[in-house]
Amino acid sequence: MRRSFVLAATVTALAGICVALPAEAGTPAEPATAATPPMGWNSWNSFGCEIDENKIKSMADALVASGMRDAGYQYVVIDDCWFDPNRTADGSLRGDPKRFPSGMKAVGDYVHGKGLKFGLYQVPTEKTCAQRNNAYPGETGSGGHEHADARTFASWGVDYLKYDWCSPAGTLDDQIRGFTTMRDALAATGRPIVYSINANSYHFPKNGQVHDWNGIAHLSRTTEDIKPVWKTGNPNEYPMGVTDIIDINNALTERAKPGYYNDPDMLEVGVYDVEGYPGLTDTEARAHFGMWALMSAPLIAGNDVRAMKPEISRILNNRDVIAVNQDSLARQADLVDSQGTAQVYRKPMADGSIVVGLLNRTETARDLTATTAQLGLDEYTARDLHTGEVTGRSGDLKAAVPAHGLQLFRLYGS
Repeated sequence: MRRSFVLAATVTALAGICVALPAEAGTPAEPATAATPPMGWNSWNSFGCEIDENKIKSMADALVASGMRDAGYQYVVIDDCWFDPNRTADGSLRGDPKRFPSGMKAVGDYVHGKGLKFGLYQVPTEKTCAQRNNAYPGETGSGGHEHADARTFASWGVDYLKYDWCSPAGTLDDQIRGFTTMRDALAATGRPIVYSINANSYHFPKNGQVHDWNGIAHLSRTTEDIKPVWKTGNPNEYPMGVTDIIDINNALTERAKPGYYNDPDMLEVGVYDVEGYPGLTDTEARAHFGMWALMSAPLIAGNDVRAMKPEISRILNNRDVIAVNQDSLARQADLVDSQGTAQVYRKPMADGSIVVGLLNRTETARDLTATTAQLGLDEYTARDLHTGEVTGRSGDLKAAVPAHGLQLFRLYGS
């Protein structure tokens, strides 16, 4: 993940969702492994390198108090800049003693004590992103230390590893070897650890887009970094907006399944004032969240949960939309109709219902329609997943959709 360091310079109750990693590259993950997309919170989008143990603990507290833990957000993931810039005399990692004076195991124990799970960030090369961009000192990447670091993570109670290439060096084959080495090291610990990788940093074409990482990781980033903006127009180059990322992920639908997910990057819902971007409107944030649910993407929040406004809480805690994401089929929605700025998505669900998304990418409100042919239904009951309203309908599904908005319906055949 290549990053600009402006910020740096300045759970579900479904416990046991993850099991051991798959045994061989290219081998499909077992169905029980990351059976549904991981949900949680990551420190980077709001705080960058400005993290410490009190901030992380207070965020774990906020996930509980806000209802997010009970809605399914499990993982508290500490991103870059958590570590001592120097390994210990025996080559081990440790937390930065000033930022995390209690040590990383104690932080993990605190997170676990809140009924949550614990995650950390590392890289398969010699420097993390912050170190490579001179925003943090040292060279403490896991390259050449994979098995020792994996054992350290397991001893700290780590449940989720975000593993980011973040280097201009290396071929696709080098990346496959590097990511596979850590996969095997994690598996050798015997601890269930969700494995999230990013092969895109400094690379074009983006290897997370062009290569299918099934069997190596539970989730793989497909794009460059997201920012809190509707659109940048960049074709998988830094930075990306919500709709730019949707366009990349639409072509990768067939990869997603229980145990492996296309990762379109973390949520920007409730994230504001980043690198000149003021943040998404509430309508855009609702559409962003709904589209990530339709895409069976990991739902990793990045906002300051301690200070989120009521509408952001309603978006992130919408259990009808979360249920779309957490469905056991783990199918990514198909784009069944696109007229450029008006799109219709269809996602089959395990109970036989379907979820339909009507996405309006234009600057003005408009009426959008999903035809009976696209629905595969003539008569049905439709539940509006934003309002909860249930109506009996027949024929085409029509709805008024605001600018940069998404209308979501769950349809049950009559």
